Formats: sequence, C-alpha cells, structure tokens
Amino acid sequence: MLLDTEGKPLSERQRIVTPKIPTPAAVLKKLDELRRMLGKFDRVSVGFPGIVKHGKTYGAFNLHPRWAGGFPLQAELEKLWRKPVRVCNDAAVQGYGAIKGVGVELTLTLGTGLGGSLFTDGRLCPGLELGHHPWRVKGMTYEDYLGRRGLDRFGKKRWNKLLKEAIDQTEKLFNWDHLYIGGGNAKKIDFDPGKNITIVPNETGLLGGVKLWQDPR
Repeated sequence: MLLDTEGKPLSERQRIVTPKIPTPAAVLKKLDELRRMLGKFDRVSVGFPGIVKHGKTYGAFNLHPRWAGGFPLQAELEKLWRKPVRVCNDAAVQGYGAIKGVGVELTLTLGTGLGGSLFTDGRLCPGLELGHHPWRVKGMTYEDYLGRRGLDRFGKKRWNKLLKEAIDQTEKLFNWDHLYIGGGNAKKIDFDPGKNITIVPNETGLLGGVKLWQDPR
C-alpha cells in the first residue's frame, strides 16, 4: 500500500500469494511484482514474519530455513529498488500502527503463527518472540496453541478458550496497560475481549509502516 507522510492510504491494499517454497529469492521476486503494482514511491517499510535485527533476518519459522543466519533483506531491497528501506518484525509494524504511545502496550498477531510486540511509552522492545516461548505443556509454545496449527488442532471453541488464558497470562507477565490483537484470525474471536483490549484490523500493519521512519534508530 502507498501511504502519505501521515500514514494515510494513497492506494488500495495490494496482495500477492506467498510462493509455495518461500525462499529469499522467491519472496524477493514476488515483492518486486507488488512494487510494480504501486507506482512511484520514495521509501519502503517492510514487516517481516520473523526475527529482524539491523535489517537482517535471523529466522522465519513459517517461511524457509534460508531466512536464518542474517539474510540482508533490507540491503537486498535497497539494491533492487534503489530506495531507502527499513525492515522490522511484522507484529512490531502492526504495533506501531495500533499503539497510543502511553505506558506499556502489547500487540498480539493471530495468523499462521503468533506474533508479538511490546512497547513502553511508544518505544519498541526489539527481539520479542513470545510465540515461541514454552507454554502449558513441555515442548509446546504459544504458537502451537494459538497459531493456525492450534486452531486446526483444537477447533474454534477450544482455541478461543486458550486465547483467553493467554491474554490473562500476558497481563500477568508484562503488566500491560493496553493490549491490541490483530492478524487474520482475530476475526475468529467469539468473546468480548474486555477492558483495555482492542481488536485491530489487518490494515493497521500497513499503516504502521510510516512510524518506522519516525522512530530514531
């Protein structure tokens, strides 16, 4: 999506199917197809579903092993498009688009896996991988229960009960002032989330891209 400097949409949201074997080369090719759909731009924000440090990827559990070890995604996109690029974890980008910048704020993204981002007074705590933290049963993680695998395995009713438990657990762990829940499977929530919890649309992950350029690095 093209955005203006305030984060307001200038184009429709564009989508393209993830490659069947999502290696870096295959994904870069698809990203370039998306770029051609959007027209002129002067900088790029990328939300990546995995660990990102200084523009390099250190693992994408739901993509491909070749994303591990420090793949220079930011540098590769800058070379490909000849524009400034910033790459950040996708849940963090969604968090940037959702948060108010006051107190402790946590974002959970319910999709193929489980993304999470933590902010204090609007500043990101980088490197959080809550989805892969052990939970409930030895050898299982939050993602095993609340990602797509968990939804398929336990069914919608049980998945919602587990999500309630996870919300309670994260409140005790982080003492957050506000929780934001997004991602494609947020629409499957069938209970009232309660006080200080907001369900945010997928587009929030796009609108948060502008804030990558406002947060000093």
